[in-house]
Amino acid sequence: MAKNTKNRKAALAKVDLNKEYSLAEAAGVVKEITFTKFDASVDIDVRLGVDPRKADQMVRGIVTLPHGTGKDVKVLVLCTPDKEQEAKDAGADFVGLDDYIQKIEKGWTDVDVIITMPAVMAKVGRLGRILGPRNLMPNPKSGTVTTEVGKAVKEVKAGKIDFKVDKTGIIHTSIGKVSFSPDMLAANAAEVIQTLTKLKPSSAKGTYIKSVTLSSTMSPAVMIDKNSI
Repeated sequence: MAKNTKNRKAALAKVDLNKEYSLAEAAGVVKEITFTKFDASVDIDVRLGVDPRKADQMVRGIVTLPHGTGKDVKVLVLCTPDKEQEAKDAGADFVGLDDYIQKIEKGWTDVDVIITMPAVMAKVGRLGRILGPRNLMPNPKSGTVTTEVGKAVKEVKAGKIDFKVDKTGIIHTSIGKVSFSPDMLAANAAEVIQTLTKLKPSSAKGTYIKSVTLSSTMSPAVMIDKNSI
């Protein structure tokens, strides 16, 4: 249970935890109830009516947020020498192959996204035990294993994110910063929800999107009226 601090009491006084808000209203409320001294992240949580234990109900996808994440995403590109300049020109923070593989094997993972090429996956594959638990392992489904490394870097820098349902059936991802306007946050959230709607597994029965909430770092969660989406 969250500690009932002075700031939390102030936040709870400004939000009705039993009310369901429209996306735009919820985004505004989240901004009002955030008292952190830093530019906090705003997250969306979507509870899905799926069973992640079944392979045909594992929901995973990618989405490009129209207003980006507000975060300076650090990108590592593991590629062959002929692709290094392309990656650098696109804005990659780190570019190389064997030297970075060795660094990662020694424990270095100070990046947000790793992009690589099919031709070097044999080398990158052995990093799975390190990168997998940190959700950093490149994957063709998320667009991080590609021959077009420059394009992939630009998309990630522009706000492309990937998401995957967790073992409890929830999609959790960041959709921006508290400094964003309510309209920007609502647009980013709507893009995530629309993408999820298209990914509904044919084997999933009953209500697909069960609940949606918005929250910021250390703020209470604000419920969304699904009919307003």
